[in-house]
Amino acid sequence: MRQGGRLDRFWIALTRKKRNEDDGSDSQLARVLSLLDLTGLGVGSTLGLGVYVLAGSVAYEQAGPAVVISFLVAAVASAIAALCYAEFAARVPKAGSAYIYSYVSIGEFAAFTIGWNLILEYVIGTSSVARGMSGYIDELSGNKISTALKETMGMNVSFLSDYPDFFSFVVVLILAALLAYGVKESTLLNNIFTGVNLCVIGVVLVAGGMNCDPANWNIKPEDIPEGIDGGVGGFAPYGFAGIMAGAAKCFYGFVGFDCIATTGEEAKNPSRNIPLAIVISLIIIFLAYFGISTVLTMALPYYLQNPDAPFPHLFNQLEWHAIKWIVSIGAIFALCTSLLGAMFPLPRVLYAMSSDGIIYKKLRTVHPKTQTPVFSTILAGLLAATMAMLFNLQQLIDMMSIGTLMAYTIVAVSVLVLRYEDRTLVQSTNVTIPNVFRQLFNVDKLQNPTTLSSSIVKFGICVFAILVCAVCTIFIVATDELAEAYPGTVAAVCVLGAFMILLIIITALQPTESTKLTFKVPLVPLLPMLSVFFNLYLMFQLDAGTWVRFAIWVIIGYIIYFTYGIKHSVEGAMAKEIPVNGNGVTVLKNGIDNNAFDGSHDKFVSTVPAENPRRSSKNSYSLNNE
Repeated sequence: MRQGGRLDRFWIALTRKKRNEDDGSDSQLARVLSLLDLTGLGVGSTLGLGVYVLAGSVAYEQAGPAVVISFLVAAVASAIAALCYAEFAARVPKAGSAYIYSYVSIGEFAAFTIGWNLILEYVIGTSSVARGMSGYIDELSGNKISTALKETMGMNVSFLSDYPDFFSFVVVLILAALLAYGVKESTLLNNIFTGVNLCVIGVVLVAGGMNCDPANWNIKPEDIPEGIDGGVGGFAPYGFAGIMAGAAKCFYGFVGFDCIATTGEEAKNPSRNIPLAIVISLIIIFLAYFGISTVLTMALPYYLQNPDAPFPHLFNQLEWHAIKWIVSIGAIFALCTSLLGAMFPLPRVLYAMSSDGIIYKKLRTVHPKTQTPVFSTILAGLLAATMAMLFNLQQLIDMMSIGTLMAYTIVAVSVLVLRYEDRTLVQSTNVTIPNVFRQLFNVDKLQNPTTLSSSIVKFGICVFAILVCAVCTIFIVATDELAEAYPGTVAAVCVLGAFMILLIIITALQPTESTKLTFKVPLVPLLPMLSVFFNLYLMFQLDAGTWVRFAIWVIIGYIIYFTYGIKHSVEGAMAKEIPVNGNGVTVLKNGIDNNAFDGSHDKFVSTVPAENPRRSSKNSYSLNNE
């Protein structure tokens, strides 16, 4: 019994949820970010390597002229994730992005996992952009910088860079100091850089457009020079597989918009401005990528592209050297804004997690003058700067994606959990097999969620994720069999796909909660489940080394959580001070946790007077304090 009690308490600690009892209006952080600031932040943090490197690289290696389709597919996948972020921004205007969303809807352990992954994403994102900018400047100098450092300070370690990149180290520290000085000053600079970047993109579109030849989208196989792997020619020289492989790579060109959703405590009117800024920035980003890719592949055959610096190479071929330097300067501006956008959310996530007590509380210190989390900003800058100095660009890029995709997946799952959550104050459900089968297809046509319907959705999401993993495994392991239409492999994919569609239908039939929000994801549960599928599929494309490095990072995080966070959690401290019922569920002083029942699980236990069991008008999942 004693052992069982300990396990129960341990499980309660892992799954305790954050009470969302404020609307963010009492934040210590300064509310200074307008819709223009937020949109500029999203565009600036995303339009970087994607424009100046990714388009040429994907056209050359994966998709050819069909890179424009690859960007379209990636934009659709990103848009679905963006819609999920936007709904959460409307629900919870708090700093922390996917961290706070999962804490409110799923529980503390899942929230820590996602928050820790976000830290990895932003650290690696900052380091990789800094390293990319350093490499671009080195390219313009004729590789003199890297050559000198290799000769004088070469590092002959397989898992490190060839040389320490001091330029990246200094650049990251300067931007960290800028962010620590004040959020308004740094976002103003970001808006200026983003404006310059968009102007340069316009120059590229005009100058490149003047040299466009539509024939480069329909090159015949016999016109491809010997010794060059140009596929079969035409618009899609590497076929459908090449387009989708390119889309997987282009997807990371859209990473960055989620930094908008982390500004909930610093944005003016966050419920309105954050969803709008996400949608507007994604539209601008896609149009830029689409235009750049079109000009690039029409002005120069795809098999002649330079995957590392495509536009300087293009204008060198055209002998337009003045445009080459304009584009090169624009690339440096673009990478500056991407660097700011990558680093901007990092201290905010640390601030949110330390405020909840699950990582060291010193990180939540806000400077009284600048109203920014100075200590966490400087610490994050040091970590990112050190990694930028010691690791090369490819190593950093390989590590960056997994935390992002995991966060996107959790956000999509959280949308479903919250949308189908049972929030009634009084609930009595007899769980029998006939009742379960009736509720699977909602035979009684219930309009409001129940404990049973909510549990069906949660179980269905878990099964759906397992089926997606099985399908992705088949796609990777049995690629040749699928290409040859091997009956057994095709049948397995069809059966798994049919079960996935059935789960989507069952989830769609369940009743949803009716909270009014300024923005809701349309076509639920289809879009969030598609987001889960896309994200897990891309995660399965990562190599074993990336998973090993990710596992090491997660283990370090769990050591911090189980030795410090689980003991110093603010929610845990509140639970100790507030009465707990016989089932081990926290009973609030002004009401009760939404999931609280007595020991028999069929009778709701509440300290709220029967005449006033009402929800807060500001939040859909907290009781009024009256």
